[in-house]
Amino acid sequence: MNTKLNVAVAAALLAAASSAQAGIVIPAGDWTLDIGGIVNAYYTSTRFSGDTGAGAAPLGLGDGNADTTNNITTGLLPNYLSVSGKTRQNDLDVGFTISINPGASTVQSGIQNGSTNGRTGNQENRQAFLTFGDASWGSFKLGKDLGIFASDAILNDMTLLGVGSGAGSLAGNTTTLGRIGTGFIYADWKSQIAYTSPNWNGFQFTAGLTQAFDASTSLQAANGDSNAFSGKRGGSQSAYEAKASYEFTGDVAGKVWVSAITQKFEDLQSSASTTVGKDDRATAFDIGATVNVAGFGLTGYFYDGRGIGQTVQFAQGFDSTGKRRDSDGYYVQGTYVIPGVGTKLGVSWGESKLDGNTVDTFDEIKDSMWVVGAYHPLTKHLNLVAEYAESERELDRVNASTLSAKAKTVSLGAILFF
Repeated sequence: MNTKLNVAVAAALLAAASSAQAGIVIPAGDWTLDIGGIVNAYYTSTRFSGDTGAGAAPLGLGDGNADTTNNITTGLLPNYLSVSGKTRQNDLDVGFTISINPGASTVQSGIQNGSTNGRTGNQENRQAFLTFGDASWGSFKLGKDLGIFASDAILNDMTLLGVGSGAGSLAGNTTTLGRIGTGFIYADWKSQIAYTSPNWNGFQFTAGLTQAFDASTSLQAANGDSNAFSGKRGGSQSAYEAKASYEFTGDVAGKVWVSAITQKFEDLQSSASTTVGKDDRATAFDIGATVNVAGFGLTGYFYDGRGIGQTVQFAQGFDSTGKRRDSDGYYVQGTYVIPGVGTKLGVSWGESKLDGNTVDTFDEIKDSMWVVGAYHPLTKHLNLVAEYAESERELDRVNASTLSAKAKTVSLGAILFF
């Protein structure tokens, strides 16, 4: 059972142009420790244009039509320092992973009396889990790690090695958004108890309980509605997530996967903080595939949900009366690795849609983005990255004109794996 650095980076490196994922391996008695990580930073320039009405900005970030914003920031991946360990004890493979994730960007919130205490950055702690099992019957994971539903969508997104969207509005954050919210929903980092089966000639599945999330939203940020809504989860149930995949190798290699999530919500409340008096369940599923042959790669993905939201799980998934909103999205991606040079060129397109209900002031919110990128392996561990991303929000309002705004981002930087 492999307990090496197994973060979003791990699968992303399958798409990296000859980047190596070699950790620093240290024998330590009965244990083998693996220290690995990422350092990345990008100069980004984002130009906003379009309508400025409430909720019109792409992905709900920023103010829509605004001046050009320049930042030095981390990309979709935060910086990572991960320590993993593995050992074999009593016929069990036992392991652990703990990581810290500091951002490479800062934001100045103010200077008082000559002090620079207002200049801040963020840090995350995305992983802290243990594993135990055996290749013959599978393994269990307990702790915090990447969620199960929609995990393959982000792991196959080429912007995982770059920036994607959000650079102009997320200064000081640990990450940008990549394609999150414009083709797939964020898998997030969750406390979980999960079982992964053995690998049966390429077929494998994972199923688990994950910590339930609250569903809360300010509709003002989404579509100009003054109502707010929150849905409280009960302590009686966890979320249930599962995925299955089939991976194949050879001259034509690739992977096909499906995943799903369901979570019950209790005591749904309206903006007046009065109980609507109903429970409901959010559900979603996805399907995707990636194929690689002779340097070419093609990825396709689709998801559909009820109450799941559009960008972050369960955010904006219910209306102000506690009724589920429908949502769906997809992305397609093509890449090519230049022989001899190793540079990976890629282009992708995707969109996510959230349907309004009869009580909403909008019919549909659609966020879309297309990206072109070049990812060049300067050394075995270091990639230079250049991306252009254009994201757009179309807000189709009831009894009012449609609002539309764009964010165009150029990103130049580097990402180092060790």
